Amino acid sequence: MDFSMTVLVTGGSGFIGSHLVCSLVNRHPDWRIINLDDLDYCCSPKSLESVEDRANYTFIKGDVCNSQLVNHILNTENIDVIFHLAAKTHVESSFETPSSFQRVNIDGTRVLLGAAHQARHQLQRFIYVSTDEVYGASVDQVFDESSPVRPSNPYSATKAAAEYLVRSYWDKYKLPIIITRSNNIYGPRQFTEKVIPRFLTLLQMNRKCTIQGTLPKSRHFLFVDDAINAFWLVLEKGIVGEIYNVGTGCEIPIMQLARELVKMVKNVPDSEVNEWLEFVPDRPCVDLRYPIKCEKLQQLGWRAEVSWAEGIRQTVKWYQDNPDFWSDASEDQEEIRIHVNKDSGKAVGSPVPCCLTDGTQRDAEQ
Repeated sequence: MDFSMTVLVTGGSGFIGSHLVCSLVNRHPDWRIINLDDLDYCCSPKSLESVEDRANYTFIKGDVCNSQLVNHILNTENIDVIFHLAAKTHVESSFETPSSFQRVNIDGTRVLLGAAHQARHQLQRFIYVSTDEVYGASVDQVFDESSPVRPSNPYSATKAAAEYLVRSYWDKYKLPIIITRSNNIYGPRQFTEKVIPRFLTLLQMNRKCTIQGTLPKSRHFLFVDDAINAFWLVLEKGIVGEIYNVGTGCEIPIMQLARELVKMVKNVPDSEVNEWLEFVPDRPCVDLRYPIKCEKLQQLGWRAEVSWAEGIRQTVKWYQDNPDFWSDASEDQEEIRIHVNKDSGKAVGSPVPCCLTDGTQRDAEQ
C-alpha cells in the first residue's frame, strides 16, 4: 500500500506517545505511522493493542540513542514528520542518575537530529515535545515562550539542553523544527509513578495518599486528548522555528487533588477524607508551580476542551476498570508494592527508572 505521509513517533508506547500514535493511525489510514520505543518499565504494549494490527502502523523496538538504528530508519523509511517524545522523565531519579538522563534526553535528541539532517528524504517537520519545567518555578510570574529558561532539576536541565540542540539545527541548517512546552498531562494509561495514577493506585490498595512535604504545591493539569489536539494543530498550522506553550488554566493544589480522589474512589464524607492522607518527607528542590501562557497556540485555534471534572472522571473510571493494566510493568510486582508503601514517598516502580517515554510526563509525585 502506498502512503501519502510517513510519521515517526519516538517514545510512542509511553503514555502520551501511545495516545498520539493511536490518534495518528486512526485519523489518517493513508499515513504510515512508525513507533520507535525501547519498551521499558513505564511503557506497555497494551497501550497500542487497538492499532497493532492496522496496516498503517509499524512498531520498532529500539533505543533512540542507537545511532546505527536511527540512521537506518531515517535513510530507508522516507520519514516526513518526526514527533520526538522519547525521554527519561522521572524528576526524583534525575537527581540519583543524572548521567542516564543526559544520555537519553540530550544524546538521544542529538542522534535523531543528526539522522534527520543527513537523511536523503527531506523532512517536513521535526516536533520536539518539551516541558514547562524548563522555565523553572514561579509564584507570581506567568511564563510565555520568550521567558528565560531556568531549569531547576537535572530532568528539566536535560530537556532545556535538548531544546538548544533542536534550535541549533534550525539556526544552522533550517531543519523545520517546532518545540512544544506542556503542562502536566494526565489521563488513562499513565504509568503509576505520576501523581494522579499514583494516588489512585495507593487508594485501590487501601493505602493513604502520600503528600510530599508541607509546602502549598500545585500543578496545571491538561487532559491528554487536549494535548494530542495541540500536537495536531502544531503539525498543521505551527510555524517552523517557533516554540508553543501548551497550557491550561486548571491549576489544582496537590492537597486538593488528593482529597478529590479520596472522595471519588473511597466515597467517604468530608469528615473522613483526612484519614486517607499522609505527609511524607519532600524530595529535593521542589518547585511550587509552573504557570504558563499559551496565547500563541490559541491564536492558531487551540483551546483546552475537556474540563477538569470530566477529565478526572474519565481517568478515575479507567483506572477502576483496568486495575491490572500495569501488572506486567515489573517482573516482581511485589517490588512495586514495596516502593509504593515506602515512607519516603518515592514513586511506584523501579528505584532507578530507565525508559524512553513521553517528554512531558514528569513529577513522580508533586
